Amino acid sequence: MIEFNFTKWEKETPNKPFLRQPFGDKWEVYTWGEVGTMARKLATGLQTLGLKPKSHIGLISKNCREWIIADMAIVMAGFVSVPLYPNLHANGIKELIEIGDIDALFLGKIEDWNAMKAGIPTELPAIKFPHYPGNGKVDIGEEWFEFIEKQEPMQGDVKLDKDDIWTIIFTSGTTGTPKGVVLSYGNLEGTKQVIEENNVVDISFTGDNHFFSFLPLNHIAERVLVEQTCLNYGGVISFAESLEKFVVNLQESQPTFFFAVPRIWTKFQLGVLAKMPQKKLDLYLKIPILSGIVKKKLKQGLGMAKVRGTLTGAAAIPESLKQWYRKIGIPMVEGYGMTENCALCSSLPSGVVLPGSVGKALPGATIKIDSETGEIMMKAPYVMQGYYKDQEKTNEVIQDGWLRTGDQGRLDGSGNLFITGRVKDTFKTGKGKFIIPGPIERRFEENENIEQICVLGLGCPQPVALVVPSEIGMAKDKGDLKTSLDATLAKANAELPNYQKVSTIVVVKDIWDVGNGLLTPTLKVKRNEMNKRYNELLLGWHECDDCVVWEVDV
Repeated sequence: MIEFNFTKWEKETPNKPFLRQPFGDKWEVYTWGEVGTMARKLATGLQTLGLKPKSHIGLISKNCREWIIADMAIVMAGFVSVPLYPNLHANGIKELIEIGDIDALFLGKIEDWNAMKAGIPTELPAIKFPHYPGNGKVDIGEEWFEFIEKQEPMQGDVKLDKDDIWTIIFTSGTTGTPKGVVLSYGNLEGTKQVIEENNVVDISFTGDNHFFSFLPLNHIAERVLVEQTCLNYGGVISFAESLEKFVVNLQESQPTFFFAVPRIWTKFQLGVLAKMPQKKLDLYLKIPILSGIVKKKLKQGLGMAKVRGTLTGAAAIPESLKQWYRKIGIPMVEGYGMTENCALCSSLPSGVVLPGSVGKALPGATIKIDSETGEIMMKAPYVMQGYYKDQEKTNEVIQDGWLRTGDQGRLDGSGNLFITGRVKDTFKTGKGKFIIPGPIERRFEENENIEQICVLGLGCPQPVALVVPSEIGMAKDKGDLKTSLDATLAKANAELPNYQKVSTIVVVKDIWDVGNGLLTPTLKVKRNEMNKRYNELLLGWHECDDCVVWEVDV
């Protein structure tokens, strides 16, 4: 049996802060003891709903304190959590409720409740979080505090069977219908071994931790690295009130650990450069005394004055961006993983400079490369049990105990892993040449005028690069932006074989985001959706006389 480590901190530090929720200029703080009482009452309440043992409980909300409390109550009550993205519309939520066999729901911070409501069966028991201003008003289900206060707190320690299902997490769906990844308590326990044996982000095992939670908690990385790490080793979790208040909330929190995807790190950098151009920053960093003052000010402004460990993952990050952060005193660890392996496969420590690598296998993991396809395969105690009710897809992905990641890569002589692309992203041009877009895209990422890039070209004579300008790029004169993109294109093509050379850069008219279906909730490009949207236009752009064009001009 496995100990539910929350109870340790509940007993030892009942009066210490645990969950910090912002409301305008004020922060409301729940202690470990207060959260323990609420979660225990909520667990008792869940058991009064008449659900069968190990029932599936859905959790639909943006990150907030109630999310954590509800998740803990589900564990204490002996049920299985099924967290879902809070921006799904009616059809999407209806599909996942059915696929996931969800028996009851927690409903919380949901922006567009009216778009979701029709997909929720009226007979499904529901408990709604307190309303957060700026979000949709959920009008079904029992009130959070009323439901909790009717209950007596569950007593005693909580023991967990390593073979029992902890959670079912639906993948973000870059290629079609999401799949439910089944993870056990044994899988979760395996992640503790990684942190305790490979503590590259300097987590304190004595409770001196402060986390800032803003990436979706229903995504495996935030769940393991923020929620579960805090439950295991103690500390505080602060939340962001909204996208508009994100920067202020982060500055006020000053966490000791911060995890973000590359696009967030890029936005932070561009925000700094908008106020202090790179040439000016480079000059300041060369002056010894001034350099220290500038670094301190930048870290304070970014909310990282107290940070001990920073982590990037979920997508490739340019080495130039990591180097930029090292220069201002914020070195970062790069991690590689996926939902199917609890977000853990390999890591590259902050002090190691190895461009293009995501480091060596983490404790307990073994990595190899398929000799025919170049696909990365791995084994570890934290690999999923399978996809929920989908043995066929499970058998495709787990073969002889090896997880087929869907990524392509190589290993060097020291065991360092380099990711070269996605198996399903590879496409064939009209000349019959296979293109792996990832390495081509990375040649453009050093241009500060580019925020997003996607190389397409199925059936086209040459690849075409679609780009969304950064705020810096958007602020520039069109001619200056074109000059910059022309230069980047020429440099990239000079280093590529003829069949990989990009014929045209297209500055698209719409930003790619979750709302228009071109990005996953973890900000990865949905390449299949990009192809649907742009594929018929590619040949026309390829045949343009100019190497840099604007979508609105065609």
